[in-house]
Amino acid sequence: MLASVASVSPTNDYHPPPSRRDPRRRCGGIFAADGVDEEGTLERLKALRRELLDPTIAEHRGRIVKTTGDGLLVEFSSVIDALRCGFEIQRSMAEWNAGTPEDGRIESRIGVHQGDIVADDGDIFGDGVNIAARLEAMAEPGGICVSARVQEDAAGKFEIAFEDIGEQQLKNIARPLRVYRVRSGNPASERRQAALPLPDKPSIAVLPFANMSGDPEQEYFADCMVEEIITALSRIRWLFVIARNSSFTYKGQAIDVKQVGRELGVRYVLEGSVRRAGGRVRITAQLIDATSGAHLWADRFDGSLEAIFDLQDQVALSIAGVIEPTLQAAEMRHSAERPTRDLTAYDLFLRARSMASTYNRSDLAEALELLEQAITREPRCGPALALAATYRVDLENFDWSDDREEQKNREMAVDFARRALNTAADDPGVLGRAAMALGRFGEDIDAALALVDRALALNPSFAYGWYWSGWLRLFAGQADVAIQHFETSMRLNPRSQWGFHLAGIGTAHFVMQRFDGASTALRVSLEEVPSFVPAYRTLAACYGHLGRLDEAQSIICVS
Repeated sequence: MLASVASVSPTNDYHPPPSRRDPRRRCGGIFAADGVDEEGTLERLKALRRELLDPTIAEHRGRIVKTTGDGLLVEFSSVIDALRCGFEIQRSMAEWNAGTPEDGRIESRIGVHQGDIVADDGDIFGDGVNIAARLEAMAEPGGICVSARVQEDAAGKFEIAFEDIGEQQLKNIARPLRVYRVRSGNPASERRQAALPLPDKPSIAVLPFANMSGDPEQEYFADCMVEEIITALSRIRWLFVIARNSSFTYKGQAIDVKQVGRELGVRYVLEGSVRRAGGRVRITAQLIDATSGAHLWADRFDGSLEAIFDLQDQVALSIAGVIEPTLQAAEMRHSAERPTRDLTAYDLFLRARSMASTYNRSDLAEALELLEQAITREPRCGPALALAATYRVDLENFDWSDDREEQKNREMAVDFARRALNTAADDPGVLGRAAMALGRFGEDIDAALALVDRALALNPSFAYGWYWSGWLRLFAGQADVAIQHFETSMRLNPRSQWGFHLAGIGTAHFVMQRFDGASTALRVSLEEVPSFVPAYRTLAACYGHLGRLDEAQSIICVS
């Protein structure tokens, strides 16, 4: 059962009457509520007015302007009083309805706005009244909707949570209005009772960035920056990203990261700030493990406000690019701490990645065994199939594949890649790894390029995707494009090991007969990855072309 309390009916438009005696304009808080009066509720409505609504409105210094059947229109001199009154009414009505069958309950919808009104003979009119009525109509039973002006005035005044539901086009109101839904009169206490379990894959919430500029106009830039980051992270298919509407309920509040993690059911939280100085802006961000409070990554980005949209895109891609491998490393650590008896296919996948990161032959073989266990448990696990394909590629790259098993190894890699594509053809990680395996082992190079291009279209901040694309471009004879893609990968993930990237760049320079540049990149590459045999071979060839035969001979002996 629905009924209404405290405002204007949403079906009526209030306009100043044709003639007014002694009109007065003023700015006030307007409180509106409405509902449905069904048979059998009239006496309860009268009791509700007498015992709850009228005393609560009077306590908060409100003036009942008019009643409209089962609704009220109330004026307050302070929008904070209007909001506090609405909270108290909704809280008290929940207690009022306790123990009452659902079909006999009386519930209210409330809208609160602050704006210009015209007073005449004790009545009030104008857009301010109309907006309050429209907000009330948008509220859920038992809920409150407010305008952006109310949200701005109320933020930080008392404990409250707002959900931004975006700009709304209200009937008979010329411009769209940003609307907020009030989630609770005491959100912290309610949230503590409603901790959510962690999902079965890595999860993250991006909190509203703090505006450190002291300029309200920069609030919009900060919010848009967060929206771009959420969009970029949402392209990472293996990552569970909390929607903006949920994370923005924390806007303007003091944040306890561990509590946020419990309330939103996420393991990781990204928070940051925006500070403007003249025509420049500085954006800082930090990634935190909400289960432990440990800081996993932090960085800052500086740019010009003259190209504000380009700056937003650049920062969002940069943050997403570095967060992806950072979270993968953190997930591997978490998986390593799990008891062996509890391992899932995903845990086996993570442990295989961690094992293979040593670039040791026996560890790579063990990693492949873990992946085979994962695939046995989940035969359609695309990420595990694709990873197995690339590890088969690595066996050959490092010369760890027995000559007698070489053909079998290639066939298994191609088979894993094709099975992965059949199960997860829209996953950028699967697309990129499958493309690398198919391209490396002489399959259709154009098809491999199309696969990796699709991966990058799905996730432009995918650092590993740009790395794989670099090698595929090399296989296709596009050396200069390969260098660009290797460099893009390095820029997106500046804290990663760059040995393999530099090996690719050195090889590209070699193909273009730029032997000095090639030898420099390859020497640095081998400092980081001394076991990467192809880099030795290319470096030896460089020295040969440069006439440095003794050095070429020594490199061949080492490799």
